[in-house]
Amino acid sequence: MNIDAPLLDIPEAPVPPGGVAEWFKGADGARLRGAIFTPPGKARGSVVLSPGRSEVIEKYYEVVGELMARGFVVVVHDWRGQGLSQRMLPDRLKGHAVGFATFVSDYGALVDHFAARMPQPWLALGHSMGGCLTTLALAQGQAKRFVGAFLSAPMMGLQTPGRPKAPTRALAWLMARLQGASYILGQPGDPHGGTFDGNILTHDGGRYARTLAQLAACPEMRLGAGTWSWLDFAFSASAWLKRAPQVAALDLPVLVLGAGLEALVDNDDQQIIVGRMPHAEWRKIPGAYHELFQETDDIRAQVWAAFDGFVDPLIPKV
Repeated sequence: MNIDAPLLDIPEAPVPPGGVAEWFKGADGARLRGAIFTPPGKARGSVVLSPGRSEVIEKYYEVVGELMARGFVVVVHDWRGQGLSQRMLPDRLKGHAVGFATFVSDYGALVDHFAARMPQPWLALGHSMGGCLTTLALAQGQAKRFVGAFLSAPMMGLQTPGRPKAPTRALAWLMARLQGASYILGQPGDPHGGTFDGNILTHDGGRYARTLAQLAACPEMRLGAGTWSWLDFAFSASAWLKRAPQVAALDLPVLVLGAGLEALVDNDDQQIIVGRMPHAEWRKIPGAYHELFQETDDIRAQVWAAFDGFVDPLIPKV
């Protein structure tokens, strides 16, 4: 199924040179989209970059360019149920999930599909939901293929403002079994339909507007609110990471960055899970909103300094 897939190219966000997108098969035959970006010259290694909920390959063009400038081949993908990958429900705007096993299998299928074009060594990089699913995939067998993992504001727990967490999780479990494909609280929502003022994702208006321009140019990429089943998946993933022995046996270096002004995922849960890993560290980026790689230049400079300090000893420059 490795027929070329589209990559959106708009003036605000041109396709980085050396990039090609392809369709590949998920574990159950789902049509998923991945892309590989190859820098000129001898590569230093490869990075598998996994976006967060509602995010698409194109949103990470800037990050891809910065990774290629560091000498890395970069593989990026759309998780099932979002971007241009196969959606899980007839209503394309519903952010849906049924557990996390299929996501973990899809991650393995992605790496298998591009492996022959990914020079060793490999680094895993994930943001938000992508950071959570990357951790799950590593703990469930993929760790032996990577030399380290760098996670940005991973969804290792959710904030439940104004509601106690335990009853909220219990409600999500129940509703997932009664009305799993329904929007949470019946609200379709649209995380990309608001204005920059008051957003809790980034302080950078230009990068915020760039994402909106991409979605306007390709509405098929849009994703709305989550379903009850998605919420149950998110809580279940966090619970598994907090108790599974595989996490305590995860034998590779991991650096997790938490946003200082986080309003979506739970920094306390991140630190609990990171504390279970034998070679992991958690650091806070002060003053940052959730989307660390989409933040202002001064905040991003801190993120990249942390990245370089972590990665350079693992994957020396060519």
